[in-house]
Amino acid sequence: MQAMLLRVGIDKGCGGTLAPIFEDGTFEYIPIPEVDPNSTEFRTYNNTLGRNGKPLSNYVPLKIRDAVMHFDPEFETFTYGDLNAKRKFLLKLNKDDLLVFYAGLTPYENDIYPDGLYIIGYFTIDEIINFNELGDVEKDKFSDIFFNNAHIKREMDYKDLIIVSGYEEQSKLLKRPVLISEPKLNIAGRPYHAVSPKMEEELGIKGSIQRSIPPRIIRGKEHIFNLKKILQVNNTRF
Repeated sequence: MQAMLLRVGIDKGCGGTLAPIFEDGTFEYIPIPEVDPNSTEFRTYNNTLGRNGKPLSNYVPLKIRDAVMHFDPEFETFTYGDLNAKRKFLLKLNKDDLLVFYAGLTPYENDIYPDGLYIIGYFTIDEIINFNELGDVEKDKFSDIFFNNAHIKREMDYKDLIIVSGYEEQSKLLKRPVLISEPKLNIAGRPYHAVSPKMEEELGIKGSIQRSIPPRIIRGKEHIFNLKKILQVNNTRF
């Protein structure tokens, strides 16, 4: 068994901000803006309420408040898709592996939590579908099955698309995120997010996690056990 960590959600490079973490330790998952004008997605930051009952537009720059969102991953039917740099890594995953998502969060009206990278959710993998290996009939079949995925909502021929789906009962958007980063400076004196010493020891990974490519892979019984224990703090069952 293995686990892959991927960074998702709005950030300062794609959307112009980080999602909020609140005083009680809860947070909002805020997707990036959708770039495909032909997407059938109707949810915008303005018309979508977050888990705390307020519109997601409260937490994003004015210029994108009416923009359609690219919900990927989505935690309703538990799917994640990619057709670019991450696809070759996703193809190395197997059924029952963990796909763990982390995002940049910033404190909202509090000084309790730091700007940082936090685990926000995960899938226990059920299926990995490579659309390049499907015929037209199978593509139609899986596009119906994965109707809720942001890539399926685009008008496209599905070339290079990978869809990962999670078991509903073993996949979750966490109630409270788990901090996994620590700020460091590179040789030019610029700040970046690296794996914290605590997570280096517990998960067996290290170095920059500012970006998802290449993804960090967690292996070994002890490290997988520690990861599951971290997630179980959020009342997760495996």
